[in-house]
Amino acid sequence: MKILYVTTGLGRGGAEKVVCDLADKMIDLGHEVKIAYLTGEIFARPTKPEIEILALNLNSTLDFAAASKKYRKLIKAFRPDVVHAHMVHANLFIRLNRMVCRVPKIVCTAHSSNEGGAIRMLAYKMTNFLSDTNTHVSQEAKDIFVAKRAFTENNLITLYNGIDIQRYKKSTDRTKADEDVLNIIAVGRFYDPKDYPNLIHAYALLIKNTYQKTKLTIVGEGELRPQIEQLIQELNLNDSIELLGHRTDIPQLLSQSDVFVLSSKFEGLPTVVIEAMACECYVVATDCGGTAEILGDTGKLVSIQDSQALANALKEVISLNIEDRVDNNKKARVRAEQLFSLESSVEKWLEIYEK
Repeated sequence: MKILYVTTGLGRGGAEKVVCDLADKMIDLGHEVKIAYLTGEIFARPTKPEIEILALNLNSTLDFAAASKKYRKLIKAFRPDVVHAHMVHANLFIRLNRMVCRVPKIVCTAHSSNEGGAIRMLAYKMTNFLSDTNTHVSQEAKDIFVAKRAFTENNLITLYNGIDIQRYKKSTDRTKADEDVLNIIAVGRFYDPKDYPNLIHAYALLIKNTYQKTKLTIVGEGELRPQIEQLIQELNLNDSIELLGHRTDIPQLLSQSDVFVLSSKFEGLPTVVIEAMACECYVVATDCGGTAEILGDTGKLVSIQDSQALANALKEVISLNIEDRVDNNKKARVRAEQLFSLESSVEKWLEIYEK
């Protein structure tokens, strides 16, 4: 089978990583794969060198005609059996191009519970007839899109993202110097949906109300980093919060941490939570879209944009005895294996592609 993945970009987000992992796995199964992206720099790449990556250069609405011409040329040369788009701009782009470019099958996947305002939701609704299958990454996010009338119950299905479980395992590689320090970690881009100010304020509240030695590490880059650095300085947290920037060793960092925290305002299905569970890291997360479905009866879930609630949850976790934390984390690992493996995800995608 020939599969063309089209994504809005190939940045450092979870959706981009999902696309690359999916492409790699399809190559392993003997399929032919290409990836086209609309705009931006390439940060996420598949590991398989035979996967060609093509830029369509849709940097503004003025570029639509030129980008569409490149896309149609790619379709004509590659002749894919399936075009699978990811994220709102890519979804709308391939739908609109189907009116002048014949493609056997189009699949569109949304990755966030908030992909824009009323105009984008209307655009989804008006172009639904141009795609064969529409999916969302969590049931909660699907319900939100249906409530906004961008889709109906009948033309949007839930299909969870999967991760390569074998890449994420618990590590016992902790130095004696840090054995008495409880390591809290957050991973994600510095932009508004991640709501890092919520986390910083919660951590400030936490260290005022606990004698446990803790350290907060934040992994990521983004346009709001200067504001986060300023907030850390204003709250006198420089000695207890470390910003690591962009890293490629996320599995190792998660596996060496005790608690993973997600402070987002909204998400689709944050795969980093699944990764943390696979690494047997205790998860404290906001109820921001998909997290409740991931966690099940493991970890702790709190309201969005409530620093006090987040601080209270973190305090409860670090107050647990080690045995209770270990039991929770092992249960979380099993849940990640059973529900969110890449292999299971790929099987379901192939069913959709071949239907």
